[in-house]
Amino acid sequence: MTYQRFIYFQSIIGMASSMIFPFYILLLKNVGNSYSQFGWAYGLFALTSAFAYPLIGRFSDKLGDKTLLILYSWSMALILLFFPLVTEVWQVYILQVIMGILGAVQKNTEKTALARSVKKETAGVEIGKYHIWTSIGAAIAIILTGYMVDFITIGSIFYVASLLYIISGLILLRKK
Repeated sequence: MTYQRFIYFQSIIGMASSMIFPFYILLLKNVGNSYSQFGWAYGLFALTSAFAYPLIGRFSDKLGDKTLLILYSWSMALILLFFPLVTEVWQVYILQVIMGILGAVQKNTEKTALARSVKKETAGVEIGKYHIWTSIGAAIAIILTGYMVDFITIGSIFYVASLLYIISGLILLRKK
């Protein structure tokens, strides 16, 4: 995996996640009946991530960054297909626990991939460039999704984001 391909991958991941997370509260409000349930959903996500990080770190060193990032992408693509179908808050909680594990895979592997691909002497500059492109992708996705939600259902953005996750995994699979 080249540094440039990694940036493409992460930019698309940033776009996909930025499409769903700001608008996630609207979907949860349709399923639940309080913002405390939203707090629990994100709390479960964060706690699961926290407990998964040590294990993910071990896997990252053994399996490799590329393998874990592809696993993350395609698992997220699959999980997002379920969100528009949930009808009960407990279903959201289960999905959040799974996404917490996947979030730990992504965050940990993103950092290890960056550490392995930048030169120590220019790490600050290279990581700064990395964040420019991933942040631009995320910003574009948030803005465009705001318009999309006016024309399609909230559930539909999960399907579009799922497609972006699939594409991101395909980018890493390319041999060249």
